[in-house]
Amino acid sequence: MQAVVYHGSLDVRVERIPVPMCAAGSLLVRVEACAVCGSDMKAYLSGNPRMRPPIVMGHEFVGIIVETGAPGFAVGERVVMATSVSCGECLYCARGWRNLCMDLRCMGFGYDGGMAEFVLIPAQAVQNGHVIKVPLSLNPLAACLAEPVSCAVNSCETSGVKPGDTVLVMGAGPMGILNALVARHYGAKQLILSEINAPRLEQAATFGFDRLVNPAKEDLAAVTGDLTGGYGADVVIVAAPAAAPQEQALALVRKHGTVCLFASLPHDKRMITIDSRLLHYGELRVTGTSDSTPDHVRKAIGILDDPLFPAAEIVTHKLPFDGFHEAIELMKSGVALRVVLQP
Repeated sequence: MQAVVYHGSLDVRVERIPVPMCAAGSLLVRVEACAVCGSDMKAYLSGNPRMRPPIVMGHEFVGIIVETGAPGFAVGERVVMATSVSCGECLYCARGWRNLCMDLRCMGFGYDGGMAEFVLIPAQAVQNGHVIKVPLSLNPLAACLAEPVSCAVNSCETSGVKPGDTVLVMGAGPMGILNALVARHYGAKQLILSEINAPRLEQAATFGFDRLVNPAKEDLAAVTGDLTGGYGADVVIVAAPAAAPQEQALALVRKHGTVCLFASLPHDKRMITIDSRLLHYGELRVTGTSDSTPDHVRKAIGILDDPLFPAAEIVTHKLPFDGFHEAIELMKSGVALRVVLQP
């Protein structure tokens, strides 16, 4: 079969490899679509110590079961995954926080992933509830967004987004836009997006958010204050991987509001400085979110199945597997939101 195989930093090859064999407890899935994630781009450009080459890339995939070794799943069913496979035994797994498992192994990083004509879903993933069925009526180009949408479900639920809220999302890249769209689904009344990259703002303009702000040209605090009667946003989700917006977020949220640090900072630039008085006197809640659980993925499928959710506008480019390197260039340029690869 054809597959996108990681051999190391700047060494990803589209090559032919054997189709995996379906073992007891596992599922063999024919891949319909696999989106290219920012983490895939980072692995290609800079490497990833979690990846042991050669390994098939890709975790944002959807496909049809063609062979099953597991009860409860049938040939012909469409599935996606909560793709960070948990151990099922640690304290975090016992409490339902499978995304925080002490021994995660991720599809495309620890297991061969979905940028191939077929993917083997390991028995441990099936056993621990990481495989989620998808209606056959749902377009696979939408279904493959279940993983990134589930991450936004996690951030919105952890932040407590509720009907009537004003939500500020800092960063209008693909995940910033998805966070804002999911916040809208959860009932946010007013959505503000900030972004210093002008082309990103132009892309975000198509989604009908209430206010787009370029902090390089406008005072974001003043704009947020004007839109909220001087109180600040109920929730601020920082989807920009930079220290400055994380530091500024505490001054943009109302008292008793929530700041969610959604985007991770680079390892060598991970420290930030915050105004502790804002945290103290405002009784602020600062949280982080990472990845998603199977329950988040189920909710994401429900959101994607809503005809009002603009999944088709998120998928800006479709390419064959041998277009992987073109996908990386599209993502680097900022032209693409999500690039989807198909066999």
